[in-house]
Amino acid sequence: MDDTPPPPEATPPPPPPTTSGSPTDFLKNVVGKRVVVRLTSGVDYRGVLSCLDGYMNIALEQTEEHVNGIVTNRYGDAFIRGNNVLYISAAEPL
Repeated sequence: MDDTPPPPEATPPPPPPTTSGSPTDFLKNVVGKRVVVRLTSGVDYRGVLSCLDGYMNIALEQTEEHVNGIVTNRYGDAFIRGNNVLYISAAEPL
């Protein structure tokens, strides 16, 4: 007779967090928060998103320039022309 207990019930992994809303909603929610802006050149700028316009022109405050993951410069304010922007991501949970 086998005295081994039955295997525990396999629980499925939790579903991934769902995100809803448009890119415009995301951008409205990150104004005033820390963001990462990746340029088409591969350079990252990290700072507080001050404002942006419909052309993705961006104004950042407390900005750090990162090249290959290393801080290369620090700027008080930085203005980035929209046609250079590859993406914007939140640097902190929303």
